Amino acid sequence: MSENGIRIEIYSRPGCHLCDEAKEVVDRVGRRVPFNVSVINIDDDPEMQKLYGEQIPVVFINGNKAFKYHVDEAELEKKAKKLWKP
Repeated sequence: MSENGIRIEIYSRPGCHLCDEAKEVVDRVGRRVPFNVSVINIDDDPEMQKLYGEQIPVVFINGNKAFKYHVDEAELEKKAKKLWKP
């Protein structure tokens, strides 16, 4: 985990173009605001498949749902900076 404790989780699956776009946005913001990123493949867990199905990507920040389908880069950076404790 990053020193400031910001944890980003991306619920995703292989072959999902929206998921790939979300990961790119998260990576870009991560170059400006440090945080730990985990990508969770929902296909690895039948319960996750039931919960999220085609409603991916879903992005959580410190366990709170922040984005679904698309990640707004400016909004993600704003949310992360609020939590950042350099």
